[in-house]
Amino acid sequence: MKLISRIAAVAAAWLLATAAQATPVTVFAAASLKNALDEVGREYARTGGQVRFSYAASSAIARQIEQGAPADIYVSADSDWMTYLAERKLIVAASRRDLLTNRLALIAPADSKSTLKVAKGMPLARALGDGRLAVAGPEVPAGKYAKAALTALGAWDGVSGRLAQAENVRTALQYVARGESPFGVVYDTDAKVEPKVRIVGLFPVGSHPDIVYPAALVAGSRNPDAAKFLSYLGGPQAAVVFRKYGFKALPRR
Repeated sequence: MKLISRIAAVAAAWLLATAAQATPVTVFAAASLKNALDEVGREYARTGGQVRFSYAASSAIARQIEQGAPADIYVSADSDWMTYLAERKLIVAASRRDLLTNRLALIAPADSKSTLKVAKGMPLARALGDGRLAVAGPEVPAGKYAKAALTALGAWDGVSGRLAQAENVRTALQYVARGESPFGVVYDTDAKVEPKVRIVGLFPVGSHPDIVYPAALVAGSRNPDAAKFLSYLGGPQAAVVFRKYGFKALPRR
């Protein structure tokens, strides 16, 4: 009996050690998801899972995956970059699903007194004065949404030559938070986590393509826990966290 007990103890220790050495799931995700996903990751850790995140513009991390970066899951801020990887067979097509939606916001420094109604014909160029409009670059989803919205409202031509373009939406947010730009266009959720900016107004629904965050397994992933975490991202516990940060979780299809 003592021998059996010892064998059982060794086996249990081995299982615990193996679990402790499990490779964390690596998620490449859009920069706008950082605060929410960091908390989702902490909640997931309570279940015994391990996950780590790498944040950047959706375009940048898509290209990193294309170049062979070791990711298990990709979460984009638009469908185009997910499709870009799908066309190159770099994601598991059957695993792709739309997770979240968001809103686009015009922001200003928190102590700014500037007011504008975000609507067709808004005098954004005049309101900029000598400053520049902070936006994400043209390949970045937030930058594409911003151009579409400003074009729809008739403001793009007046500001297109006066942009402070950033590598991702969080950098654009910081331009405004530091007072380097009098206005910026970011996601509603970005503005809500930065106390040094305020939301001047939300862009009307329909002024730009719907903001959708798709997620999928990366085709080159060999991590057996990746599918489990992807499922968790679409589950009720993660949805609670996403709603806390202003995202709207989409139902499973």
